[in-house]
Formats: sequence, C-alpha cells, structure tokens
Amino acid sequence: MTHQISGEWPLYEIFVRGKRGLNHVHVGSLHAPDDEMALCHARDVYTRRNEGVSIWAVRSDRIVASSPDEKDPLFAPSGDKVYRHPTFYDIPDHVPHM
Repeated sequence: MTHQISGEWPLYEIFVRGKRGLNHVHVGSLHAPDDEMALCHARDVYTRRNEGVSIWAVRSDRIVASSPDEKDPLFAPSGDKVYRHPTFYDIPDHVPHM
C-alpha cells in the first residue's frame, strides 16, 4: 500500500542497532512509499558494511516528542517525592555497593 503526502513519499526516521550496541541510534532519514520499502532502503543506505543487527524505520509524522521548552517541568527533579530516592533503605553488609 502506497501512502502519499502532498504528492511525495512519507519521511521515515531510521535507527540502527550495531553489532556491539544495545541501543538503536538515529542514523538519518529517508523517503519511502511504505514501511517495507523504508526498511529495504534503510538497509541499503545505512548498513552497507553489514554493521547493523536491527533497523527501525519510523514514519516521522508518527513520532511524538517533547519540546525543549518543556524541559524544566518535564525533567525537573522530583524533590518533593522523597520515596523515589533510595534514602530509606538500609543496605545489608553482604550486598556489594559502590
């Protein structure tokens, strides 16, 4: 099934997980007619040297993101929620800790 937005193929954001990595990393963007072709194009463009083990292709119009302007209320420390901090726990002597 081909999706068209304003006469163009939709934009996909591409994330690749490398052989030595545990996380997918954003490597770029590309246009494709559908999800399957986005994966094929991403493989051809971003993993030419067989360095990836997994590819994510996500339509850009489906990504939900916070704004940098919201960073203070969104990421502010929860100082008033002391139960989130491990200060009320005694670590037994047999448990290694840093």
